[in-house]
Amino acid sequence: MKQVNVKYLVLTLLASSIILLDQLTKYLVLGNFHLGESQPVIPGLLNLTYIRNTGAAFGMLAQADPKFRIPFFVIVPLAALSAIVYVFRRIPAKDRKLSVALALVMGGAMGNLIDRLSLGYVVDFLDFHWKYRYHFPAFNVADSAICMGVAILMFDLAVRSDDEFTEETSR
Repeated sequence: MKQVNVKYLVLTLLASSIILLDQLTKYLVLGNFHLGESQPVIPGLLNLTYIRNTGAAFGMLAQADPKFRIPFFVIVPLAALSAIVYVFRRIPAKDRKLSVALALVMGGAMGNLIDRLSLGYVVDFLDFHWKYRYHFPAFNVADSAICMGVAILMFDLAVRSDDEFTEETSR
């Protein structure tokens, strides 16, 4: 019997879990909140607030012409997912850190892409603030996964020795 490559198991389980958790939380928000409605979770720090994001991360390009914005936000994630698959296939089977990072980014990108294709916008709801004065832009589970994956990638690149990097890229 052929042994399953652990990196593909990590990709499948983690990316699927991110997508399911992301879509479940968005489903709950859509079913229980009106647009703009906000409920404090930790007063002075965290609210659940239903927001529709037609832009990129933190609302960037939300005001762009829909003739540009809509195709852009479908094509770019598909290209990014293709690039992730390309890189993923080339990483060593034992590199679990990179497998986890890429799976987080892939799951998050797919979660937000599902929203864009089905709703035309991304549902955001995690509203962190400091005493209601200083607000961080609202985000969701998919955004969190993407940020964690990118942070792991950046950390990995920062601590990887030149010898390791040269050895892996010369394959």
